[in-house]
Amino acid sequence: MELQPVIPFEPLAASELPQGGEWVAQIKWDGVRMLSYCDGRSARLINRRLHDRTLQYPEFADPTAFCSSSSFILDGELIAFDEARPSFQEVMRRDSPRTQASIAAAVSRVPVTYMIFDVLYAEGRWVTDLPLSRRQRLLEDIVLESERVQLCRNFVDASALLELMRARSMEGVVCKNLNSAYAIGQKDGRWRKLKLTRDLYAAIGGVTYNGPTVNALLLGLFDGNGKLHYIGHAGTGKLSRTDWRRLTEQVAPLAVDEMPFANRPDRHQDAVWLAPRLAAKVQFLNWTRGGTMRHPSIQALLPERYLAECVAEQTGADPQMEPTGKR
Repeated sequence: MELQPVIPFEPLAASELPQGGEWVAQIKWDGVRMLSYCDGRSARLINRRLHDRTLQYPEFADPTAFCSSSSFILDGELIAFDEARPSFQEVMRRDSPRTQASIAAAVSRVPVTYMIFDVLYAEGRWVTDLPLSRRQRLLEDIVLESERVQLCRNFVDASALLELMRARSMEGVVCKNLNSAYAIGQKDGRWRKLKLTRDLYAAIGGVTYNGPTVNALLLGLFDGNGKLHYIGHAGTGKLSRTDWRRLTEQVAPLAVDEMPFANRPDRHQDAVWLAPRLAAKVQFLNWTRGGTMRHPSIQALLPERYLAECVAEQTGADPQMEPTGKR
């Protein structure tokens, strides 16, 4: 039977750790959410937006290499490391290539690890109604761990794990109720994420230059009517000099005369406006009263397909968000 892709269960954002013996905590990995599907013949990798990524990660093409079940749907995160911690910028170097040659080159340069934390289907039957504790025991039975395939571990002391993540400058933790079923396509409080910093996907609506090279991005989010609202500018983060040079080449044909934002950015005198065709993942401390990001840091540059993620709903704001400045 061919298994159809499903939208994964998502955690709700929370500000406090849940209490009680039915809760466990797991590391929140800064990677790409990925479900692996095997119908008994071949494996596919599908991300949370239901886009096929099988070609990008050929090391997981053989389902028998990491799972003993004859058929399965596994849920997890693909991560890549930058020095000692997971880096979204690094995993994007694996997720973005499209040609066979560029994919092969990325595989040799950037190793990835599949961190598996749930199972939806195994041996021809759905197990989403089982409590998480039983699904985790099933994972221990069927997942073949290796250097590149690991099971996410439970931690009883969520507070201690959160402090460890803080000390190591990582994203945060995800707390899960051991009695919870897996709710396909839903998001609720049976899973809760506590993040040490905020992040979001933002569209690039303008840039500034230092000499011939781009040195900062003007960023925005789309409201429910498709209008782009400015949320801040960022010029620091994880981009290398090579990344900035490559971005300079990418934005050149996107320059436009008319400002794409519904509200005028504070820093716009030297800006070059762009048709919003590129995106970035940005980490920041919190929001200013004016509705812009405080201390934003660029984590990764993203291709056009990520524009669908650059929406106001990420912030919990009204999708018809009010402009933060004047036109």
